[in-house]
Amino acid sequence: MDEPRGPSVYVDADACPVKAEVYKVAKRHGVPVRVAANAPLWVPAGPLVELVVRTGFGAADDWIAENIKPNDVFVTADVPLAARCVAAGAIGLGPKGRVWSPDTVGEALAVRDLLTDLRQAGAATGGPAPMTPKDRSRFLSKLDDLLVAARRRAKTA
Repeated sequence: MDEPRGPSVYVDADACPVKAEVYKVAKRHGVPVRVAANAPLWVPAGPLVELVVRTGFGAADDWIAENIKPNDVFVTADVPLAARCVAAGAIGLGPKGRVWSPDTVGEALAVRDLLTDLRQAGAATGGPAPMTPKDRSRFLSKLDDLLVAARRRAKTA
């Protein structure tokens, strides 16, 4: 039987604006970070950070979805990837601190589909607002909360 393990943080890194924040919080908690990207990128040296490069459309996302486990935490702005990770029992965050959970991911998928339909119909839907210092602060706080909760769940599993 497999021994329970503590949480890891999975980062969908290609367009992630909060990688530095993830490294900082994960280091403080002593939690491994698994960074998935479509091309090589800089990650801090050390035993807690692993870079996984998977080329091809969706390959990095597929790797995350195939490897993430319950009690893991993930960081992505990609709603379909968030849905796959939540289905695997993980919980995550968007870069602005939005929690991805069974309660939030369904609504996010519906809004994403609606906006896709509107764009295809020619409606101007705009893009996301730029990151603000408040967004970064919210992200840091929520990531800290999720890691504390994940470690607590892992101990009772």
